Amino acid sequence: MDSSEYKHVVLGLVFLKYIDDAFGERRAQLAADLEADGISGDQAEELLESRDEYTAEGVFWVPPESRWEYLQANAKQAEIGKLIDAAMDAVEVENSTLRGVLPKNFARPSLDVRRLGELVDLIAGLGLGSAEHREKDLLGRVYEYFLGKFASQEGKGGGEFYTPRSVVNLLVEMIEPYKGRIYDPCFGSGGMFVQSEHFVEAHGGQRNDIAVYGEELNDTTWRLGKMNLAIRGIEADLGPRWGDTFHDDLHPDLKADFILANPPFNISDWGGDQLRDDPRWKFGTPPASNANFAWLQHMASKLAPQGVAGVVLANGSLSSQQSGEGDIRRKMVEADLVECIVALPAQLFYTTQIPVSLWFLNRDKSAGGSRGWRDRRSEVLFIDARKLGQLVDRTHREFSDEDMMKVTATYHAWRGEPGLPVFADVAGFCASATADQIGKHRFVLTPGRYVGSEAEETDGEPIGEKITRLKQELMGSFEECDRLQDQVITALERLDV
Repeated sequence: MDSSEYKHVVLGLVFLKYIDDAFGERRAQLAADLEADGISGDQAEELLESRDEYTAEGVFWVPPESRWEYLQANAKQAEIGKLIDAAMDAVEVENSTLRGVLPKNFARPSLDVRRLGELVDLIAGLGLGSAEHREKDLLGRVYEYFLGKFASQEGKGGGEFYTPRSVVNLLVEMIEPYKGRIYDPCFGSGGMFVQSEHFVEAHGGQRNDIAVYGEELNDTTWRLGKMNLAIRGIEADLGPRWGDTFHDDLHPDLKADFILANPPFNISDWGGDQLRDDPRWKFGTPPASNANFAWLQHMASKLAPQGVAGVVLANGSLSSQQSGEGDIRRKMVEADLVECIVALPAQLFYTTQIPVSLWFLNRDKSAGGSRGWRDRRSEVLFIDARKLGQLVDRTHREFSDEDMMKVTATYHAWRGEPGLPVFADVAGFCASATADQIGKHRFVLTPGRYVGSEAEETDGEPIGEKITRLKQELMGSFEECDRLQDQVITALERLDV
């Protein structure tokens, strides 16, 4: 089976095992409490099977026919696929937030029942639901690992649901979604929301400080994202179903404080011909052949008066002059909407080797003035981070914490946030440019045009002396090569043929 098919088998079972482990732990704790209170017999059994005793503690209620013990006992039976489908159905019935989300195609003929039973036995050995593991977000990491590995194996298609963790972390650390409404119009597996929740908690906030909204076109990806958020206990309004953000906006009245998104790159089949007069195209009608500027303008239309957006886009969006894209980009700069552009290194994504950049949009650059920050109206920060990141294998690169800190500290220092050094341009890495300067470059936003080249270190040796020395070293190498060649010829002549 291709990974694009079996990921739903594996992830669905991992999810079921997780909620069963959490359920079992709560059941054991409840049994101990009942015993301590002297409650036993039928009364104790009734309380142990009381749905409210679990849901009140934030634990999914798992009915008897969905419990792992029952499924594992029947793992070698020919009807194991039907039993798993029934287990998924029962969980959905008992937990409204999961309705229409869980995979239920384990009984299909193409799924070998022997291997399915072996998989049930294998996953039985994974302890996923303990309090310690939940605190460390172990299941979330397992889930993310699966998503990442499947994305790597699937090639191009994988990027439709998985954004590398280091890219998500960088976006979140840049715009700092402490409090407010967060929106992702193409949420995929929900990684942007997950990391936003982690950011809030890491900075002393509460989960209810943010409200999460999203939309996703692919139905199976929508389910994956719903499961991913459910695993982590994140409540989100992702619409009653999957939907096309351009043609069926499920959040038409939303004004978001923060937008985080990794829309699919350079898509040409987004139905732009049917939306030529859409009111979202404030800066110009995007070409029907490429949705990059449709995504940017859709997100701009969703921003609250002081809203900020961080968006991943292919580098072509920074310089293209075709089909009116240059004019749209110019108007966005002239409207003072573009705040920062970060050029990323290659090989960050599992799905593509094309270079990508981060766009940061800000509806009100003067808002920082009320907080004592520097007024950056009519300016754009450019960061060239292409030399950052480390290879984790032959094909994939990741940002380290130090890399991320270098980029984020530069951005926050440029904004004039307190406690940071005064911002200064760094040749080859960062530069602040005015709208007039950008205009001289025809509103091309490629960071390399503004940051220049990194100053090369010199060793202090005068150039004339260096040339003489290198020439002598080269001539010496030629002489040594001749000497070694003579030795080899002599040795060959001595051989007794």
